[in-house]
Amino acid sequence: MHAVSLQAPYLDTAADQLCFSLDLTERPALAEREVLVGGLAVRMRLLGASHQVFAGPVRETVACLPRAVRGLPARHTRQLADWSYGFGATTARLGPDEFSARVAEILARVADAEHSLCGVFPGSPEAVTAVVVEASAEPSPAGLAWRTWHTYPQDGHIVSTHTRLEAR
Repeated sequence: MHAVSLQAPYLDTAADQLCFSLDLTERPALAEREVLVGGLAVRMRLLGASHQVFAGPVRETVACLPRAVRGLPARHTRQLADWSYGFGATTARLGPDEFSARVAEILARVADAEHSLCGVFPGSPEAVTAVVVEASAEPSPAGLAWRTWHTYPQDGHIVSTHTRLEAR
């Protein structure tokens, strides 16, 4: 696992303030890691309680963005150059015990992953933003998938995203 203790407060205050974009350039990052997965360079970037993943033609951003429509799409697909892109997001609100157990599961998954980046915010070991990138399990010429988690211990919300990027 590539974990970082972040020395910054949340930049997003609540799960419902997150927005989605495929059109943004780099935002200021608190932590960044570049890995090679299936022959493709992938940059994982933590932006407060949000993230950017750059892979091939994709510049995925999930963040609190001024003047953007709030909320994440349950599903979003797009054809980009010679790639197919699919994104999905869910938000769960959990009680304190369930929340703690789920955060522990996320941290264990990140720890076991070869290509990951996880930021832990001051004030709570359960305030995390994590990204895990893996080669796609689908039989295709090239592809990869990534999952992210954004946890909000103050209200028990966990935002989970899943993205697939495959060559066409």
